[in-house]
Amino acid sequence: RGGAYYSSVCSWTSAPKGCAAGGWGAGRKCGSRSVRATIHRTMSEDHFPVHDEFIYCSGGATEVLKFGPWKDLQKSNGESKPKLLILIIPGNPGVVGFYRTFMQSLYCSLDQRYPVWAISHAGHCSPPRGMDMTQEYDQMEDVFGLNGQIEHKLSFMKEHVPADIKLILIGHSIGCYIILEMMKRAADLKVLQSIMLFPTIERMAQSPQGKIMTPLLCSLRYVFYMPLYLLSFLPENLKTSLVRFVLRGIKSVDEASVEACLNLFRMDCAANAMYMGSQEMVKVLERDNNTIKRNLQKLIFYYGATDNWCPVQYYEEMKKAFPEGSILLCEKGIRHAFVLDSSNEVATMTIDWLKKRSLC
Repeated sequence: RGGAYYSSVCSWTSAPKGCAAGGWGAGRKCGSRSVRATIHRTMSEDHFPVHDEFIYCSGGATEVLKFGPWKDLQKSNGESKPKLLILIIPGNPGVVGFYRTFMQSLYCSLDQRYPVWAISHAGHCSPPRGMDMTQEYDQMEDVFGLNGQIEHKLSFMKEHVPADIKLILIGHSIGCYIILEMMKRAADLKVLQSIMLFPTIERMAQSPQGKIMTPLLCSLRYVFYMPLYLLSFLPENLKTSLVRFVLRGIKSVDEASVEACLNLFRMDCAANAMYMGSQEMVKVLERDNNTIKRNLQKLIFYYGATDNWCPVQYYEEMKKAFPEGSILLCEKGIRHAFVLDSSNEVATMTIDWLKKRSLC
């Protein structure tokens, strides 16, 4: 990455033991002790700050990627407090590095006026040296499971996002299911719009891909642990070469995605992602029509035309159930894992949707 200058600061900071009562998700807990590893990147072609932070939230190691000068929305930091936050909830694996290019495109297209953040799933990131994957004395029960990941996002919102800030939520894959649950469980969130990209919000195990992955994730995932453990000892350059080999069928792979894949060579990251995936197969069943109906004007659904996780049949049934909703079918051949090669294209569509609704 020519012209890049990296300055890394790792610090331990004390935080309140529990999230204060009241507001969003009262009683939910973030980590009582947080670790922040902040990476400031100044690139020759990019003139904006990017902050990469590692914290404990609900007792699980969490990576937060932030575009913009706003490191802490609870404090001014010399910057005027923004009125709007764009927050990305990832798919699985929930590694925020996959969304770096997508986030940069969003941030620049909005003239750098609003913060664009992404929060990892708990335990899916590879934390810096000296930071454990869990914080045992403050860990939420089953934080790495699907329900735990939903509560994890609500805990993050309560601890790190002011209650009066307006939100645009962008979900990808299982991130869309998590967003629907967030809107259901914390109705006081000031959500202006939720954009659901390739949404896996129903019958995951019955989808074409789900039929293949359910036995692998639910019964056979332990078979992969030893090979992953052995692969973790490979030098970084060999890991990178292996990722490129696996992705060789994609013409223009995003370099950010190649780097993000390296997280999955850490056995506990991969194990946490597979464990969450096994629960998705079992728990993501019927579509939550009530939550969708209550929030229909705030929702945009974007389905893939060749998506084996949420097939066209699911799109057609959604369209029939909610004819007045913004339910769209991709006509550009974009894959479910759009972050691998279509981040800029999807970001452009996202900005167009928001501008048509005068939200930015």
